[in-house]
Amino acid sequence: MAAVESYPNAKVHFGHKLLKCSPEEGVLTLLGPDKVPQDVTCDLIVGCDGAHSTVRAHLMKKPRFDYSQQYISHGYMELTIPPKNGEYAMEPNCLHIWPRNAFMMIALPNMDKSFTCTLFMSFEEFEKLPTCRDVLDFFQKNFPDAIPLMGDQDIMAIKPINLEKLSGPWHAPMISVKCSPFHLKSHCVLMGDAAHAIVPFFGQGMNAGFEDCLVFDELMDKFNNDLSMCLPEFSRFRIPDDHAISDLSMYNYVEMRAHVNSRWFLFQRLLDKCLHAIMPSTFIPLYTMVAFTRIRYHEAVLRWHWQKKVINRGLVILGSLIAIGSAYVLVHHRPRRLLEFLRRPAWTGTTGYWNRSSDISLQVPWSH
Repeated sequence: MAAVESYPNAKVHFGHKLLKCSPEEGVLTLLGPDKVPQDVTCDLIVGCDGAHSTVRAHLMKKPRFDYSQQYISHGYMELTIPPKNGEYAMEPNCLHIWPRNAFMMIALPNMDKSFTCTLFMSFEEFEKLPTCRDVLDFFQKNFPDAIPLMGDQDIMAIKPINLEKLSGPWHAPMISVKCSPFHLKSHCVLMGDAAHAIVPFFGQGMNAGFEDCLVFDELMDKFNNDLSMCLPEFSRFRIPDDHAISDLSMYNYVEMRAHVNSRWFLFQRLLDKCLHAIMPSTFIPLYTMVAFTRIRYHEAVLRWHWQKKVINRGLVILGSLIAIGSAYVLVHHRPRRLLEFLRRPAWTGTTGYWNRSSDISLQVPWSH
C-alpha cells in the first residue's frame, strides 16, 4: 500500500466498504468510517473483492454472464500444535496428513516453531461433537498420536461447535465459485476469488490470483495498454485455467483424505517419480506441474490424463507380457511327469465325476 501511495495518480481509500459498482459510468460508491457514501470515478474497475464480490454481483445482472457457486458439504476447524522444548514437535519440512477416508486433518509449520492443524470434516460429523468430552473422545479414536502433541487440556478446552451461531473455533463453510466472462467491455475485470473462488485443498487459491495479475500485466504489454483488446483476451485466456484449478482442488481433497490410504495409489505416485527422474521433460507429476511450473492449469490437466493413459497402457502391456512369458515357461519347462498328468483325460465315469486318477474309474448309475 505504501508503494501504491507513492504514485501521484493513485489514491487509497483504506477501511472503506464498496456499496455500489457502476462500471459503465466508471463510478464506485464507497462507505467510509464516517458512514457517508462517497462516489469515486475511475477508468478501469478491477474487482478483487473476494468470493462474495460486490463487483461481480453487478456483472451478474448483465446478459450472457454465467455464474455458479457450490458450498461443499465439509467445513473445517483450526487447532495448534505448540513447540516442544523450543523446537518443532514434528518434521517441519513436510505436510503432515492424517487421512481418514471421510475426513482428514493436516498440519503445516509456522515460523514460531508451532504447527497449525486443520480438521476438515462434514457438517454432520461436526454436529456429533456437542461437548468438550465428545471432542476428546473423537481425537482418541481417530487421531490418538496427535493428542500428545496438542495436549489433552488444549483439546478439552475446545469449545463445542454451534453451527447455527458459528461459535467456537469455527470458520465459514468452503465455497467454490465459477463465472464467465471475467470482464465487461473495457470498463471492468474480475481477478482472484471474485472470479474463481476455490476450495483450499491444492494450495493454489492465492497463486491463481497472483497469476491473474501476471497474465494481465503481460497482456497489457502485448496490446500496448489497449483495454478494449486486453480485457476480452484476459477472459479467453484465464477462464479455462481458473476453472481447471477449481476442479483440481475438489479432486485433491478426495486424494488427500482417501486415495493416500491405497497401496495402488502410492505405487502410482512412486512410478510417477521414477518416470520423472528418467524422463524429466516427458513425465511430470501433476502436483509438480501445478505448483512448480508456469504450465497452464488446464494444460496440466490434459497432460496428466495423457500420462495416466500411457502409464496404464504400459502396465497392461507389461502384465500381458509377464503372463505370456509365465505360460511359456510353464508349458516348456515343467517336469515331464507333471505334463503327462495334465494331459490325461479329465472326465471319467458315466456321470462325469471329476477324477484325476487313471487307475480308478467311478461308475455311478443315474437316479432321481
